[in-house]
Parts: sequence; C-alpha cells; structure tokens
Amino acid sequence: MMSDAQDSSRHGFGRHIPLLAIVIVALIGWYTLSDWLTFETLRHNRETLLAFRDENFVGLAAIFVVAYVAIVAFSLPGAAIASMTGGFLFGLTLGTVVNVVSATIGACAIFLAARWGLGASLTARLDASEGKIKRVKDGLRDNEISVLLLLRLVPAVPFFVANLLPALVGVKFRNFLLTTALGIIPGAIVFTWIGVGLGEVFDRGATPDLSLIREPHILGPILGLCALAALPIVIKALRGRKEI
Repeated sequence: MMSDAQDSSRHGFGRHIPLLAIVIVALIGWYTLSDWLTFETLRHNRETLLAFRDENFVGLAAIFVVAYVAIVAFSLPGAAIASMTGGFLFGLTLGTVVNVVSATIGACAIFLAARWGLGASLTARLDASEGKIKRVKDGLRDNEISVLLLLRLVPAVPFFVANLLPALVGVKFRNFLLTTALGIIPGAIVFTWIGVGLGEVFDRGATPDLSLIREPHILGPILGLCALAALPIVIKALRGRKEI
C-alpha cells in the first residue's frame, strides 16, 4: 500500500510534467526546426499558401493560429517569422488581431504549465521568505501590472522570459493575461506591418529588413510606452521616500 509521502511525491512530480514536456519539445524543436522556420521556407511556399488562402481562408487561419500557439507555447524558433507571415497572409488589421490572439494563447499556456509545477513551489518559498527577498516580492506584487507591461514592452526582454518569469514568482493570471494581450500589440503591429510587404521583398529577391524595429519612429513610441508603464512604479517609490 502506497504511503502518504509516496503519494504526495508522485503527485508532486506530476505537477512538473507539463513544463517538462514543454522543455523537451522546445529542445527538440530548436534542433530540428531552426533551419525550416525561415524566410526561405516562406519564400518557396508563398504561392501555395496564397492559393490555399484564397480557396479556404478560414481553414488557413485556423491552421495558422494552431501553429503560432504551438510556437509560443513550446518556445520554438520562428515567432517573429510567424508574426510576419500573419501580415503576409491576412493583411495588417486582421493579421495583427490573429497574431496577438495566437501569441496570447500560447503565452498563457506556457505560463500555466510553469505555474502549476515549478512556479507553485517557488511561489510558496517566496511567500514564506523574509528580509530583502520579502521586500522584493512585496514590491513586485504592489506593482504587478506595471512590471508585467514593462516585460512585454521592453524590446530587450525575450518573449519566453516574459512568459516564464511571471509564472515563477506567482503573479495573478488575470494580470498576466491582460498585460500580455495589451503589451504585445505594439510589437505585433510592427512585425505584421513588415509582413504585409513581404511579397514585394520576395519579388526583388531580397531579405526582409528587421532593423525597422530599431528606427526612431518605431522604437521611440515603444520606449514611450515603457516609460508610461514604469511611471506608477516611480511615483510609488517617490511617495515611499517622502513617508520615511
């Protein structure tokens, strides 16, 4: 007969299975798909994709969403290319909507997988901590939405980090969902916009210029949104100093 300790250990390990599966699939994906999810693949299959879109628009949209969700959920290579493909296939407005919805669903999937397993145990340790760790934890909880928005808006933060880190420190899922859906919109618009012009780029035999996102007229507004997201944190910090 299984003891309570053994039963607890078995269920404890079971909580880590979703995240472990994601890690394994991610490693396999990076090894096998890095040379396949490229602009050249899109270039060689553009006519087939456009023909299928014209014949079965809804079907292609559904396939695209499933593929994009899988890319994000399993942290596979090709998220930027997927976003541009959304623009190439569906145009700026619909492409942006499809990209944002797909990326948000995928981000929520990896968030929940991490939170259910490793995140749950780490959050419990943080909740029981004292001293400097407790102050950092409390500061994060007090500024949860602002911090999450910053993670989404700052271009230097990798997307998978912004998905995993919040789960590991126990942020509220509704705040994660909200800030993800809103925070990825600026970047989604930029990459979808680039994707809208891919046809002309391919016709010239050129490669898409991803340096566009570093242009002042693109990067400036994004950094402005970062400053806006950070403003509540700064205000609370200044008020805290005045009260001391």
